Amino acid sequence: MLQDWLGLKNKVVIVTGGASGIGAHIVAELAQVGAKVIVLDLNVETGPSDSENVYNVQANVTDAESVTSAVDHVVEKFGRLDGLVNNAGINLPRLLVDVKGEHPEYELSTDSFNKMFDINVKGVFLCGQAAARHFAKAGEGVIINITSEAGVEGSDGQSAYSATKGAVNSFTRSWGKELGKHGIRVVGVAPGINEPTGLTTPAYNEALAYTRNTTVDSLNTDYRKVIPLGRPGKLDDIANLVTYLLSDRAGYITGTTYAITGGKSRG
Repeated sequence: MLQDWLGLKNKVVIVTGGASGIGAHIVAELAQVGAKVIVLDLNVETGPSDSENVYNVQANVTDAESVTSAVDHVVEKFGRLDGLVNNAGINLPRLLVDVKGEHPEYELSTDSFNKMFDINVKGVFLCGQAAARHFAKAGEGVIINITSEAGVEGSDGQSAYSATKGAVNSFTRSWGKELGKHGIRVVGVAPGINEPTGLTTPAYNEALAYTRNTTVDSLNTDYRKVIPLGRPGKLDDIANLVTYLLSDRAGYITGTTYAITGGKSRG
């Protein structure tokens, strides 16, 4: 059976931002293969969830005390920690300069800049550090950083978001070198164009369309022309890769980032 092949049964894994979007699919897949999954999210209440093998912990990934307390709570409750998936993130499409001057709210501001860097970079640092402390004591552990092809390719109208993901890619490379001697693996997963999530709101689409000088209706394209595999990614595609990378089957993989983009990205 697949879960036996992966050997993840009863492994304890934290998924940040696991209450929605990509994170929710990762949580579901890990639970399916028998892992004990902790949804670490601002939008949950601490305690058992409705799903078997899933436990919720409320935490703010941008707050050091909140993160440390949450991770310590998980270790105290479950007696161990085997993996961390740094998935929590935010994307606010913003132009460096709104040359047309029609929507100044879609020009990059210190507020939008700070919000993206706080969640996407500071949050990854804080959660990675808190988990690595426990992994180092145990002599083993896995950190998976969810990044984006934008962190390598760049993205029109998303320069700050791309910069945050470039930083996460650098965390992955550096932590892989730094933590390997302690038995800790660090791997990045960089999705490209994917099926919509609950975060793909009308407000997000309006901002993205303006920053790309197009209309909301024109955002959807013929993916056969831009993606070699001819379709956008499924969230389960990402979840499947993350699940494999958390397993000992990927035990010689660290310090690198995998593009999961249907062949679109060079990364």
